[in-house]
Amino acid sequence: MFRRVVRQSKFRHVFGQAVKNDQCYDDIRVSRVTWDSAFCAVNPKFVAIIVEASGGGAFLVLPLSKAGRIDKSYPTVCGHTGPVLDIDWCPHNDHVIASGSEDCAVMVWQVPENGLVTSLSEPVVVLEGHSKRVGIVTWHPTSRNVLLSAGCDNVIFIWNVGTGEALVTLEDQHPDLIYSVCWNRNGSLICTSCKDKKIRIIDPRKEELLAEREKAHEGARPMRAIFLSDGNVFTTGFSRMSERQLALWNPENMEEPITVHEMDTSNGVLLPFYDPDTNVVYLCGKGDSSIRYFEITDEAPFVHYLNTFTTKEPQRGMGYMPKRGLDVNKCEIARFYKLHERKCEPIIMTVPRKSDLFQDDLYPDTAGPDCALEAEDWYEGKNGDPILISLKHGYVPGKNRDLKVVKKNILDNKLSKNCENTDPACLSLSLSLSLSLSATHSHHKCPDSYTTQE
Repeated sequence: MFRRVVRQSKFRHVFGQAVKNDQCYDDIRVSRVTWDSAFCAVNPKFVAIIVEASGGGAFLVLPLSKAGRIDKSYPTVCGHTGPVLDIDWCPHNDHVIASGSEDCAVMVWQVPENGLVTSLSEPVVVLEGHSKRVGIVTWHPTSRNVLLSAGCDNVIFIWNVGTGEALVTLEDQHPDLIYSVCWNRNGSLICTSCKDKKIRIIDPRKEELLAEREKAHEGARPMRAIFLSDGNVFTTGFSRMSERQLALWNPENMEEPITVHEMDTSNGVLLPFYDPDTNVVYLCGKGDSSIRYFEITDEAPFVHYLNTFTTKEPQRGMGYMPKRGLDVNKCEIARFYKLHERKCEPIIMTVPRKSDLFQDDLYPDTAGPDCALEAEDWYEGKNGDPILISLKHGYVPGKNRDLKVVKKNILDNKLSKNCENTDPACLSLSLSLSLSLSATHSHHKCPDSYTTQE
């Protein structure tokens, strides 16, 4: 499959290991929706999994420590009226998660400090604009409250979650279904893959197409495209003979790929997960029972096959832990949360090292939870690189701020109608609708407006 040249790499001996059974999350009815998203999202506090739900869409949010059998009555996040297709944790607040659904809505949720005690059906904000189901949601990497959504209406919205308004609407760039959208490292550009077999590089604020490549992969099955930290684009797709391929592109010159590799003839879509700190890409095929990983360097052949981690069971989806959620004392460089039909199984990727000291070559400073910009700054044209933190003493989570939403839309009218403008508590609520987890707010008697989760 690949030319085996023995080259020096500290990741050559990375090995994967599934955790013991009692550390898995068991008895979960993973969603059966036919959609090529990961169905799972993780951060240093929670694992979220899209599950089967009767009469709507739901996902589980479990504290990482809640391993074992999950009771059927365990509370879910269940405000959507159609199946949930994609979920994404906010990189700047470990309690905020966004979801996109077949009901055409994007919802943003705030999870209580210690996880759910009762089911959560009231989102902090509902973002409405798509006319067909929403299959992709992804947060801006460095700017607070900026969320991108892409729907089967071939439209991309970029929202300011803090006001509930769309900052950018990209309507004319994609004539067909959008397969994937990825921000670059500082969130100034996006790259998309589309059913018309084109990869596009777009400046979303100028609504301008900077580069595109027709037939990046010749095959008809879905492609994926992600930005790497050096600005190049990594794609996965299929050849005309239905072989799975991966390719590397320079957006400055999309005429020819930097490199293309044929992999195998399986038909599962390859989901790429990328670690910008180590330049390792992990490929998890839907329905595969393996994770392949590659190191990307600036010398030929550019994409170097490292190894494959194989299990017996096929994967229904996959969650990928951000770097700050890993155990640096065990030289863990990646952790996946693999979805089976009825369970979620963590898989730990480790670099074997004899020393107990902190391995600073494995853990360069990584993106922390602080954002570099506010949504307004980003929209006005500013860019900010990720604010980096050291993992030398492990990651210590800070205090998460509640997500505040200042609404300028129908919710105001709803609130004032309900309260008939008499209750001063309701007036202040209508000015700043925020999901507050403090006990003081929970005593507002404001019918139908919103409920707080204690």
